[in-house]
Amino acid sequence: MKTYRIALIPGDGIGKEVIPAGVRVLEKAAEANGKFEFRFEPFEWGCEYYQRKGRMMPADGLERLRPFDAIYLGAIGHPTVPDHISLRDLLLNIRFNFDLYINIRPFEILPGLTTPLRDKGPAEVNMLFIRENSEGEYSGIGGRLRKGTPDEVAIQTSVFTRKGVERVIRFAFEQARKRPRKRLASATKSNAMQYTMVLWDEVLREVAKDYPDVSVANYHVDALAARMITHPESLDVVVGSNLFADILTDIGGALQGSLGLAASANVNPTARLGPPMFEPVHGSAPDIEGRGIANPIAAIWSGAMMLDYLGESAGAVRIMNALRTVTGEARVRTPDLGGKNTTEEFALAVAAAIAG
Repeated sequence: MKTYRIALIPGDGIGKEVIPAGVRVLEKAAEANGKFEFRFEPFEWGCEYYQRKGRMMPADGLERLRPFDAIYLGAIGHPTVPDHISLRDLLLNIRFNFDLYINIRPFEILPGLTTPLRDKGPAEVNMLFIRENSEGEYSGIGGRLRKGTPDEVAIQTSVFTRKGVERVIRFAFEQARKRPRKRLASATKSNAMQYTMVLWDEVLREVAKDYPDVSVANYHVDALAARMITHPESLDVVVGSNLFADILTDIGGALQGSLGLAASANVNPTARLGPPMFEPVHGSAPDIEGRGIANPIAAIWSGAMMLDYLGESAGAVRIMNALRTVTGEARVRTPDLGGKNTTEEFALAVAAAIAG
């Protein structure tokens, strides 16, 4: 029997609640399949660790993670630690050093759930976002001069390499080619950003020549944000830079009906410097921490993405079918979806649907 070693980083806030829910579902999927199993190892890194140690993860944290088959992360962030520290010292640290340059975020309307958009449902909202994940606007290059004075200057430098842009755009084309509609939309702002985004657009046109079967549209990011709301049915695969796609995917989560539905994968499809990482992207939600009402759908969905990436596509399909069954029945729902059930009750319902 195949055994997958999974590093668990529940992190902060509701991450400690949704990751156990996701683990429950993953273990049930493995049991139902009978051909693989998991060995989970928890790492209590995050803002509480920072309060004790002065850092978000140990100095050797990356080396400790490297042998695992995947990382399953809950949420990072807490009001006690500045966001730029918590995000950069753990999440971005893993993404950048393992060169997980692709961030995959699917958006679809699950059965039984309604979209905030009038008369829009599963047929109209079904998008796959491909976000550049290891450079761009989040490269962390810059500084502050004359800090705290009236003459203070802050400089933040974006880094776009031809290699980095090409590999994410090529991956997006490959995903579009696999989908029925074969459409790719690119988020740009080359009318105002004459260096980075002009390079992005040039590489898009060059790579497009290798994919004549994929239709391509290039939108300014503000126009694309509006199109997601006014004409979501026109969008299939969307590719964007680190910052642009980060913002647009939060719109996507809202279109699904709740940020508690937004799943993601961080992967390097061409090399392995470290394990891929799978995470819900709803944040740590400290306002509901400890109440047991967090929506675990994004964590469960991210777990299905992890299974698929590990080559256990049948197990991934089993989880997603069970998830759609539970939402479609509309009997078990967390408060963000208008229900009264707990995180654990929802996970138990999905696990039961897997068992059949």
